[in-house]
Amino acid sequence: MNVRKFYASTTREALRQVRDALGADAIILANRQVAGGIEIMAVADTDMTSLAGAHDIPHIPSPVKPSPVPVDFSFRSEPPPAATNPLVSRAQKNSAPQDNVKSVPLEDTAQEPITQDIVREIKFLRGMLEGQLSGFAWSDLQRKEPSKIEALRHLLSMGLSPLLSRQLLEKLPSSYDLEKSLRWLKAALMHNLHVVKEGDDIVDRGGVYALIGPTGVGKTTTVAKLAARCTLKHGPSSLALITTDTYRIGAHEQLRIYGKILGVPVYVIKDEADLQLTLADLQSKHLILVDTVGMSQRDRRLSEQVALLSGGGRSIKRLLLLSANGQGSTLDDVVRSHQTEDLDGCILTKIDEAISIGPVLDVVIRHKLRLHYVANGQRVPEDLHLPNPAYLVDRVLKPASETSPFTLREAEYPLAMAAVESADTTENKRGMDSIRG
Repeated sequence: MNVRKFYASTTREALRQVRDALGADAIILANRQVAGGIEIMAVADTDMTSLAGAHDIPHIPSPVKPSPVPVDFSFRSEPPPAATNPLVSRAQKNSAPQDNVKSVPLEDTAQEPITQDIVREIKFLRGMLEGQLSGFAWSDLQRKEPSKIEALRHLLSMGLSPLLSRQLLEKLPSSYDLEKSLRWLKAALMHNLHVVKEGDDIVDRGGVYALIGPTGVGKTTTVAKLAARCTLKHGPSSLALITTDTYRIGAHEQLRIYGKILGVPVYVIKDEADLQLTLADLQSKHLILVDTVGMSQRDRRLSEQVALLSGGGRSIKRLLLLSANGQGSTLDDVVRSHQTEDLDGCILTKIDEAISIGPVLDVVIRHKLRLHYVANGQRVPEDLHLPNPAYLVDRVLKPASETSPFTLREAEYPLAMAAVESADTTENKRGMDSIRG
């Protein structure tokens, strides 16, 4: 086993050296303060796994403990069945004559559980040490740069991910106090939030756009809002509506009602050939909006939808609808599942239902999505607006209620940061270096 030592002036830098040299799954064996910084002893996860899997591990039988009997709170009219002793039952079975059954040495059968126990214990110790080291790093940063700690606490309480929060703090000048830091963070968030400006939205530019996203995110209503805006500005003859949603009962009828009110034709297509013919007939239209069937980002049919929208002959750009009241990790998974070359940006829906829009804005910024519109209600077309970065960031920077059950306490912040430390991989950090103030 190749144990290596790493030296650095801060805990964070030492951990970074360990990760760069041994990988994200490296196991930390020890750490201690030394002159000028900290020393960490670590070993690669592969070395420890091979050690745990070696055949020279002695067999150490674990003491047999009686299994706890679960408490049953239901009333019985008959006595419970007699409990059976698994050891006695096994002995009785083994005592019976069995033909053509080869005996397996006890040591070989016990080897695998012991190896698993060792690996499990090592991972537990690693997690405990990482939590302690994160606590040391937090205390060190709190002593040297208390304003950054306050800024980090503020960002986390707003619903921003630890990943984006760390990237922002790395760019934040160390000399700033809390008030100046918050002003800098606001400017940085606004600068990195790419929005479509007036005169450059899809109603003015025209083209073919498919609205995609999970079920219930508001695709059909958003199509109706965009159609109404286009009709008011360019007239009903400039627009056509297409729906691919033949799964839900009456789904296309809802769009037909909107089309009838606006005086806009609605086409129902079933396959790629039908889509190609329809788009060929609609080449003279300024704007074509495609309403798609809602499906989970993990739905196997998602690849079929992508193939359908990619084969229309005329270029179809996709707009991903993201619900502002969604969970950050779920929204991140949705974006990763839909992020392809023809993804032109996103539309935020249900911002009127979200207590905090920090998670969804975090996802938009990290994935560098262009934000086209925000929707804050069901009214057509009033509740659809071009994004205002200052307003959106101000809503994010509004501090969370101290009485919220999701608000972290002082001692819990380093634990929260440690929980996501292992997820700080190259893939997650890709594209984050361009975050600027």
